[in-house]
Amino acid sequence: MKKLFLLGIAVIGFSATVMAQNISKNAIGLRIGDNDGLGAEISYQSGLGDNNRLELDLGFRSNNNYDAFKLTGLYQWVWNIEGGFNWYAGLGGGVGSYSADNRFGDDFDETYVFAAGDIGIEYNFDIPLLVSLDFRPEFGFGKFNDDTDFDIALGLRYQF
Repeated sequence: MKKLFLLGIAVIGFSATVMAQNISKNAIGLRIGDNDGLGAEISYQSGLGDNNRLELDLGFRSNNNYDAFKLTGLYQWVWNIEGGFNWYAGLGGGVGSYSADNRFGDDFDETYVFAAGDIGIEYNFDIPLLVSLDFRPEFGFGKFNDDTDFDIALGLRYQF
Protein backbone atom coordinates (compact mmCIF):
# COMPACT_ATOMS: atom_id res chain seq x y z
CA MET A 1 0.00 0.00 0.00
CA LYS A 2 2.84 2.37 0.86
CA LYS A 3 4.55 1.71 -2.48
CA LEU A 4 1.29 2.33 -4.34
CA PHE A 5 0.83 5.64 -2.52
CA LEU A 6 4.40 6.76 -3.33
CA LEU A 7 3.93 5.73 -6.97
CA GLY A 8 0.74 7.83 -7.14
CA ILE A 9 2.58 10.87 -5.76
CA ALA A 10 5.36 10.42 -8.32
CA VAL A 11 2.90 10.14 -11.23
CA ILE A 12 1.10 13.31 -10.11
CA GLY A 13 4.39 15.17 -9.76
CA PHE A 14 5.74 14.12 -13.16
CA SER A 15 2.53 14.80 -15.04
CA ALA A 16 2.28 18.26 -13.45
CA THR A 17 5.32 19.34 -15.44
CA VAL A 18 3.97 17.89 -18.69
CA MET A 19 0.44 19.33 -18.77
CA ALA A 20 0.79 22.92 -17.57
CA GLN A 21 -2.10 25.36 -17.89
CA ASN A 22 -3.06 28.72 -16.48
CA ILE A 23 -5.28 28.86 -13.41
CA SER A 24 -6.83 31.82 -11.65
CA LYS A 25 -4.56 33.82 -9.33
CA ASN A 26 -7.25 33.94 -6.60
CA ALA A 27 -10.68 32.45 -5.99
CA ILE A 28 -13.01 32.73 -2.99
CA GLY A 29 -16.35 31.11 -2.27
CA LEU A 30 -18.04 28.18 -0.60
CA ARG A 31 -17.33 24.46 -0.49
CA ILE A 32 -20.70 22.88 0.31
CA GLY A 33 -20.50 19.38 1.77
CA ASP A 34 -20.70 17.42 4.98
CA ASN A 35 -17.35 18.70 6.35
CA ASP A 36 -17.48 16.15 9.20
CA GLY A 37 -20.72 17.65 10.52
CA LEU A 38 -19.71 21.30 10.10
CA GLY A 39 -21.52 21.87 6.80
CA ALA A 40 -20.35 24.50 4.31
CA GLU A 41 -16.81 25.87 4.40
CA ILE A 42 -15.46 29.26 3.37
CA SER A 43 -12.92 28.41 0.67
CA TYR A 44 -9.98 30.41 -0.71
CA GLN A 45 -7.63 29.33 -3.51
CA SER A 46 -4.36 31.04 -4.43
CA GLY A 47 -2.49 30.17 -7.61
CA LEU A 48 1.17 29.35 -6.97
CA GLY A 49 2.13 28.73 -10.58
CA ASP A 50 0.71 27.74 -13.94
CA ASN A 51 -0.64 24.42 -12.68
CA ASN A 52 -0.56 24.36 -8.88
CA ARG A 53 -2.32 26.23 -6.10
CA LEU A 54 -2.97 26.42 -2.38
CA GLU A 55 -6.49 25.93 -1.04
CA LEU A 56 -7.56 27.01 2.46
CA ASP A 57 -10.98 26.04 3.83
CA LEU A 58 -12.57 27.15 7.11
CA GLY A 59 -15.63 25.38 8.46
CA PHE A 60 -17.34 26.35 11.70
CA ARG A 61 -20.56 25.72 13.59
CA SER A 62 -21.94 27.15 16.80
CA ASN A 63 -25.16 26.74 18.76
CA ASN A 64 -26.19 26.48 22.43
CA ASN A 65 -24.55 23.10 23.03
CA TYR A 66 -21.92 22.84 20.31
CA ASP A 67 -18.96 24.90 19.08
CA ALA A 68 -16.53 23.65 16.45
CA PHE A 69 -14.17 24.82 13.74
CA LYS A 70 -11.90 23.13 11.22
CA LEU A 71 -9.14 24.73 9.11
CA THR A 72 -7.84 22.75 6.13
CA GLY A 73 -4.86 23.55 3.90
CA LEU A 74 -4.20 21.67 0.65
CA TYR A 75 -1.53 21.89 -2.03
CA GLN A 76 -3.15 21.03 -5.38
CA TRP A 77 -1.95 20.13 -8.87
CA VAL A 78 -4.33 21.12 -11.71
CA TRP A 79 -4.54 19.56 -15.20
CA ASN A 80 -6.65 20.72 -18.14
CA ILE A 81 -9.02 18.12 -19.60
CA GLU A 82 -10.61 20.09 -22.42
CA GLY A 83 -12.02 23.58 -22.79
CA GLY A 84 -12.90 24.91 -19.34
CA PHE A 85 -12.76 21.50 -17.62
CA ASN A 86 -9.87 20.74 -15.26
CA TRP A 87 -9.18 17.95 -12.85
CA TYR A 88 -7.03 18.32 -9.76
CA ALA A 89 -5.48 16.34 -6.94
CA GLY A 90 -3.91 17.51 -3.72
CA LEU A 91 -2.46 16.70 -0.32
CA GLY A 92 -2.53 18.57 2.95
CA GLY A 93 -3.92 18.59 6.43
CA GLY A 94 -5.40 20.76 9.09
CA VAL A 95 -6.46 21.42 12.63
CA GLY A 96 -9.83 21.48 14.31
CA SER A 97 -11.44 22.13 17.66
CA TYR A 98 -14.62 20.67 19.10
CA SER A 99 -16.48 21.67 22.28
CA ALA A 100 -19.87 20.32 23.33
CA ASP A 101 -22.14 20.13 26.34
CA ASN A 102 -24.67 17.32 26.40
CA ARG A 103 -28.02 17.39 28.20
CA PHE A 104 -26.50 15.64 31.26
CA GLY A 105 -23.99 18.44 31.86
CA ASP A 106 -20.94 16.56 30.54
CA ASP A 107 -18.40 18.67 28.65
CA PHE A 108 -16.37 17.43 25.69
CA ASP A 109 -13.43 19.51 24.44
CA GLU A 110 -10.72 18.57 22.01
CA THR A 111 -8.27 20.00 19.52
CA TYR A 112 -7.20 17.57 16.83
CA VAL A 113 -5.08 17.38 13.67
CA PHE A 114 -5.74 15.49 10.46
CA ALA A 115 -4.14 14.61 7.13
CA ALA A 116 -6.19 15.01 3.95
CA GLY A 117 -6.16 14.17 0.28
CA ASP A 118 -8.27 15.75 -2.44
CA ILE A 119 -9.30 14.82 -5.98
CA GLY A 120 -11.89 16.57 -8.09
CA ILE A 121 -13.11 18.08 -11.33
CA GLU A 122 -13.92 21.73 -12.00
CA TYR A 123 -15.35 23.91 -14.73
CA ASN A 124 -14.00 27.40 -15.36
CA PHE A 125 -16.76 29.53 -16.95
CA ASP A 126 -16.09 32.49 -19.25
CA ILE A 127 -17.39 34.69 -16.42
CA PRO A 128 -15.32 34.68 -13.18
CA LEU A 129 -17.12 31.61 -11.77
CA LEU A 130 -15.45 28.29 -10.90
CA VAL A 131 -17.67 25.28 -10.08
CA SER A 132 -16.09 22.10 -8.70
CA LEU A 133 -17.01 18.69 -7.35
CA ASP A 134 -14.42 16.96 -5.19
CA PHE A 135 -13.79 13.98 -2.95
CA ARG A 136 -11.67 14.50 0.19
CA PRO A 137 -10.62 11.65 2.47
CA GLU A 138 -9.40 12.81 5.90
CA PHE A 139 -7.44 10.81 8.44
CA GLY A 140 -7.97 12.19 11.96
CA PHE A 141 -5.67 11.97 14.97
CA GLY A 142 -7.60 12.72 18.15
CA LYS A 143 -10.39 11.42 20.38
CA PHE A 144 -13.28 13.13 18.56
CA ASN A 145 -11.82 12.80 15.07
CA ASP A 146 -9.89 9.52 15.25
CA ASP A 147 -10.92 7.76 12.09
CA THR A 148 -11.22 8.14 8.33
CA ASP A 149 -13.83 10.57 7.03
CA PHE A 150 -14.89 10.78 3.38
CA ASP A 151 -16.30 14.12 2.27
CA ILE A 152 -17.85 14.92 -1.11
CA ALA A 153 -18.52 18.59 -1.78
CA LEU A 154 -19.67 21.09 -4.39
CA GLY A 155 -17.54 24.23 -4.67
CA LEU A 156 -18.71 27.62 -5.96
CA ARG A 157 -15.95 30.24 -6.17
CA TYR A 158 -15.55 33.76 -7.59
CA GLN A 159 -12.23 34.20 -9.42
CA PHE A 160 -10.21 37.41 -9.32
